[in-house]
Amino acid sequence: MSWPTRQGFFALGELPLMSGGVLPAARLSWKAYGTLSSARDNVVVYPTSYSAQHQDIEWAIGPSSVLDPNRWFIVIADMFGNGLSSSPSNTQNYPELVTAEDNVLAQQRLLREVFGVDRIACAYGFSMGAQQAYHWAALEPHVADRAIIVCGSARTSVHNRVFLAGLMAILESAPEYIGDGRFASAPNAAIRAFARVYAGWAMSQDWFRAGLHLSSTGATNLDAFLDDHWEPGFRKLSAADLYAQLRTWYACDISDNARYHGDLAAALAAIRSRVLLIPSATDLYFPVADNAAELEWLSAAKLRPIPSIWGHVAGAPSDIPEDAAFLRTAVQTWLSA
Repeated sequence: MSWPTRQGFFALGELPLMSGGVLPAARLSWKAYGTLSSARDNVVVYPTSYSAQHQDIEWAIGPSSVLDPNRWFIVIADMFGNGLSSSPSNTQNYPELVTAEDNVLAQQRLLREVFGVDRIACAYGFSMGAQQAYHWAALEPHVADRAIIVCGSARTSVHNRVFLAGLMAILESAPEYIGDGRFASAPNAAIRAFARVYAGWAMSQDWFRAGLHLSSTGATNLDAFLDDHWEPGFRKLSAADLYAQLRTWYACDISDNARYHGDLAAALAAIRSRVLLIPSATDLYFPVADNAAELEWLSAAKLRPIPSIWGHVAGAPSDIPEDAAFLRTAVQTWLSA
């Protein structure tokens, strides 16, 4: 790695939340890549996605990858609930709901108080990270010059919430569940079921039809794919952390605040960032149609779907050369315009 990095924990104190609750002794884990320019005008904020920690999304950082740390000062902010920042697994009395807006307001404090930055060149994110990037653009219209939304949306759709409600119900049905998003011990059988439901949504029907669950992983059959290549990714976080982030995802809405009062069209119309929407053509969580509907209200935006059968995973193509090349070209073109 030929570029400088820094990382740490930012103490936020008693953090008031949009829900009216408080996150006690809140802390935000972060890692920065590259060099902050003297004008402080080369900052890219890169929030994490569901169940991910900063090391899981570093694949997108590099001179030949999506975000070049020789040009940009890239700050990954670990989302609340991911086991590094304040989470049920490390915080007593973790509140029922911490929203995407709560995350972004904390990230803004991090940039101001640690780096002296109050305006960013770009907010870039995938999935739940993309929802946070959308909040960067909407909460304060002149804070982010650009926003790049990869497989995400401004508001979690009803169809998406049905999926999330199913996952929460699986965890809630575990005998180890004791209420309020907490578990007496690891709910292993529930996580097994959780992972299998998730797998049916993460990649597309065409992906499975083409046998990529076998050819891309080396698995000998479907059970081997699920057991050895898919389920382990969900066991690295506690069930309570997985549950808390589901609640954050379920509640996501850039207009659910005192500024916009639930008026999504008004929230989108207020955005002054140049917005690049990059859905996957086969995403089941965040379909192209959702971004296309948002495009109508955005003042400076473009829609560039990824032509892929990898479903939602096409937006994080660490091992998919064709999709990575598409994403790299689209992002670098947008950042240089």
